[in-house]
Amino acid sequence: MVTHFLRDDDLSPAQQSQVLDLAAAMKADRYARQPLKGPKAVAVLFDKPSLRTRVSFTVGIAELGGLPLVIDTQTTHIGRGETIGDIARVLARQTAAIVWRTFGQEQISSLAAASEVPVINALTDEFHPCQILADLQTVAERFGTVRGRTLTYVGDGANNMAHSYLLGGVTAGLHVRVAAPVGYQPDPAILAQAQSIAAETGGSAVVLDDPLVASKGADVLATDVWVSMGQADAPARRAALAPYQVNDELLAQAGPGAIVLHCLPAHRGEEITAAVIDGQASVVWDQAENRLHAQKALLAWLLEQP
Repeated sequence: MVTHFLRDDDLSPAQQSQVLDLAAAMKADRYARQPLKGPKAVAVLFDKPSLRTRVSFTVGIAELGGLPLVIDTQTTHIGRGETIGDIARVLARQTAAIVWRTFGQEQISSLAAASEVPVINALTDEFHPCQILADLQTVAERFGTVRGRTLTYVGDGANNMAHSYLLGGVTAGLHVRVAAPVGYQPDPAILAQAQSIAAETGGSAVVLDDPLVASKGADVLATDVWVSMGQADAPARRAALAPYQVNDELLAQAGPGAIVLHCLPAHRGEEITAAVIDGQASVVWDQAENRLHAQKALLAWLLEQP
């Protein structure tokens, strides 16, 4: 049976730990493991613009000994209405895995249902699970362990990053707080699933509307852009989310030695100030680099499943 990674809770706590341990090992020795030697190809599909995802998967697949087949879907029949099932059947016969950065979660679920090779979610509107693996690796590097730490996500709580922090964070045993205004809070079903997982791992998941309260004593502050690609309600969003900026005042509420995460690209002066993202608490460049190591580990782990 093929194993896919479509959302954060596709990995059990033990499996997530295995991937993160492998990521640390791969960062320590980038060329020691080459499961794609041949080279075997990995298809990396992009429906949306990308920098970090494109670079990290392209470099990572090459370092694993493989051939990164990077495809802009708008230049193929994918962008002209070819069915997802047909796409999966064609790619699965010629590649070792398929990575897709797309829109709705139903798209990638349909691809996985028809694919005989592992499918990886490189971002959908609902989840960004590869980013969260890199973020967990970054937290572990700074604190030595992830379990028991508190991560506060501030901003648009209804977006893919907030959802993935909830699911992936509690899987790792984190205490996850999402601070967001009414109307921008997480999907209740995802929050409920995170709380169910947390009951097994010792983590927790809560949603608050006061960013100062949510940030009190946190080990990690995280945020993301307020206006994502294709969203037309930018003025209303900025007005609602203005009190949720990650700035010096908010950082002062966090615990001693707290770190700041941002998945990038950042809009300095909007969701985060330049002083914070460029300051001593920021680990965003380690975080961006760790996309490479975490995704290499994920690919290797998926390919080695029986």
